[in-house]
Amino acid sequence: MAVAIDLKRIQRGLELGSGATSDFDLNPNAERFASSQLKVAGVLVPFIERDSGLNLILTKRASHLKHHPGQIALPGGRMDAGDVDVTATALREAHEEIGLLPENVEVIGSLPAHETVSRYAMTPIIGRVKGDFAAICEPGEVAEVFEVPAHFVLDPDNFRVESRLWRGAIRSYYTVPYGPYYIWGATARVLKGLAERVSKCRS
Repeated sequence: MAVAIDLKRIQRGLELGSGATSDFDLNPNAERFASSQLKVAGVLVPFIERDSGLNLILTKRASHLKHHPGQIALPGGRMDAGDVDVTATALREAHEEIGLLPENVEVIGSLPAHETVSRYAMTPIIGRVKGDFAAICEPGEVAEVFEVPAHFVLDPDNFRVESRLWRGAIRSYYTVPYGPYYIWGATARVLKGLAERVSKCRS
C-alpha cells in the first residue's frame, strides 16, 4: 500500500541533516575530481498537486543531444554568469526547458550539491508548482514532459541497483523505473536521497 506523501512531509525531510550524494556512492574506487574542477549546476525538483495527489514533474531529454540523449532528467543545467545563485539557475532552466515561469514556483528547500561523473556540482532545488501547469517543451532540449506520483518516486523500496560496463569498468548506479520511463543515474540518486529523508518523517 502506497504511503501518502505531501509537501509538509517533504519539507520535514529536507530539514533532516545528511551528507551530499554523488554518482560515486556505489563506485568508491572510481577516479574523482577536485572540487575546483567541478562546474556549478542547478536542477529543479518540481512537485505539483493534482486531483490524484502529489506528482513530480520530469523530462525526457531530446534524442539528438550530445550529452545524455534520451535520458530522464530533472529540469536544470549549468549556472550562467547572469544567475544570482543556483536557485536562479534551476528556475531559469525550468522556464527554458518546460515553460515553467519562476513566479509560479514556491521554493521549499534544497539538497546538498550532488557530484556527477560529468564534473558538475549539481544542487537540487525543491519546489512546489503553483496552480495549474501545462508544459511547453523546448524541442532543442526536451522530447517529453511527464509526471510520476510522489508516493512512488519517494519510496526507497522502489529503487534498485544495476550495473553496466562504462569506459572500461563496471559501474553501478541507482534506478527507479516507472512504466515506460527508465529513471537512473544522477536523477535517481538525487531522488533516492530525498526519498530516504522523507521516509524518516510521518505525516
